Amino acid sequence: MTRHWPIYLLALLVSLPVHADEPPQAPDENLRLLLQQAIADNDSFKDKFDAEVWLVDMSQRLAPLVPEPEKRVKLLKQVHYEATRAHLRPELVLAVIEVESRFDRFAISSAGALGLMQVMPFWLKEIGRPKDNLFDIHTNLRMGCTILRYYMDKEKNDLTAALARYNGSLYSYKYTNRIFRVLDKRWRCIDC
Repeated sequence: MTRHWPIYLLALLVSLPVHADEPPQAPDENLRLLLQQAIADNDSFKDKFDAEVWLVDMSQRLAPLVPEPEKRVKLLKQVHYEATRAHLRPELVLAVIEVESRFDRFAISSAGALGLMQVMPFWLKEIGRPKDNLFDIHTNLRMGCTILRYYMDKEKNDLTAALARYNGSLYSYKYTNRIFRVLDKRWRCIDC
């Protein structure tokens, strides 16, 4: 029984309400199976327990924006992988996605930016990959995280300045303040 404690913990966490004032609900069996599968295939997690805790926590937070459990878990795994690959906090990337596209992978801005992280299409031509699809989650997250990391390096890890550059609003902090509010409100990781 002791070697299966992560599964019991996962079941308990999945069954907890998102908000303390909500009554407990029966755990969603499909979500539980998806999370277990995602955890078993934890490419970017160093520890299986960390994968369980993070995926359960973030899945509950993302549920109001992405109601389909399968899509939610797949997206969270991809965000975690690409953010970790680019040495960014996954919670920061989730906040950027929420502000940029509200998790609409087919979002198009008035400036022509595309996808979850609102990447400008000219980047595809710049890197010699004009046929790539910025509505593809993997492509969009890979490029968006890489671009944000580049700006973090350029700004010597000054997150405010890097986010302003990412948004194309270098001397305005309206955008960065929105990111910080969303990060604090929904994505703040207690032990990060």
